[in-house]
Amino acid sequence: MPNCFAEDIRSDLLDRAPFKFHHRLLEHPALSLENLARVLPTLPQQQVMYSKGLLDVSDDFESTFRKKPRDRTLEETIDSIRTSDSYIMVRSPEVDPSFADLYKALCGEVASLMKTRGVGSMPLQAQLYLFIASPNSITPFHIDRYSTFLMQFRGSKTVTVGTPWDDRIVSQPDREAYVVREKTKLPWSSKLDEFSTAFEFSPGEALHIPFIAGHHVCNGPEDVSISMSIIFNTEESVRWRNAISFNHILRKQLNKVNLTPKSIGQSDWRDALKSRMWQSYRQWRGFEA
Repeated sequence: MPNCFAEDIRSDLLDRAPFKFHHRLLEHPALSLENLARVLPTLPQQQVMYSKGLLDVSDDFESTFRKKPRDRTLEETIDSIRTSDSYIMVRSPEVDPSFADLYKALCGEVASLMKTRGVGSMPLQAQLYLFIASPNSITPFHIDRYSTFLMQFRGSKTVTVGTPWDDRIVSQPDREAYVVREKTKLPWSSKLDEFSTAFEFSPGEALHIPFIAGHHVCNGPEDVSISMSIIFNTEESVRWRNAISFNHILRKQLNKVNLTPKSIGQSDWRDALKSRMWQSYRQWRGFEA
């Protein structure tokens, strides 16, 4: 089983701040273009999303893949990825046997980091995501509802990441609406990058993107970019996500009397209380907790 992360990874910064480190998975056979060309067409259709045309940083990232390009198939997109201004995103490639050991190894190393940080013993809802993109392609500004370790295998990119919970980058109301999927297009202007860090990213390097940290990506001009992330939640981030969801409901009620709820991410006990209240609310509404 491969040893995935190098020793420069920082468990103390997990979900506290973005940081770059190194991975040890270069030349892994699962990530070759040949294997990807074999695996991707065999995956369930809903797991492979692709778009045509370069995007802008201010675009709605999550809506990009709702309509697939009509003028080319996935196989044609892969064949022409060097020149077609295309972007392919693959959810859960670990269902293919060629990724199984890699997925298990990554989950094990994430679990060790979580134990060291004291936020659980196993990653929750862990999935792999593959990103194959044409030169100069852009991933629009967005936040993630989970923690991320992003690893680069081919090509280069610049990943611009803000500190989590920075209301100058993403406001509390926008963060809440995004997490509950009420609104997935976040306001962005170049001024926001003044409060973020731009990480230059090349093969063999990896980046931690904390839970709900605003970020966007620009691939380099010289080659196709291939990267892979493992996304997951910790016991802590699940509490945060639940509390954010409850805050969204609470905000709508308090706004009627010109009040606002306390922000998430500032008080552990208050976040835990709101998380439990969100679970109770879902049970009351007949949803799975």
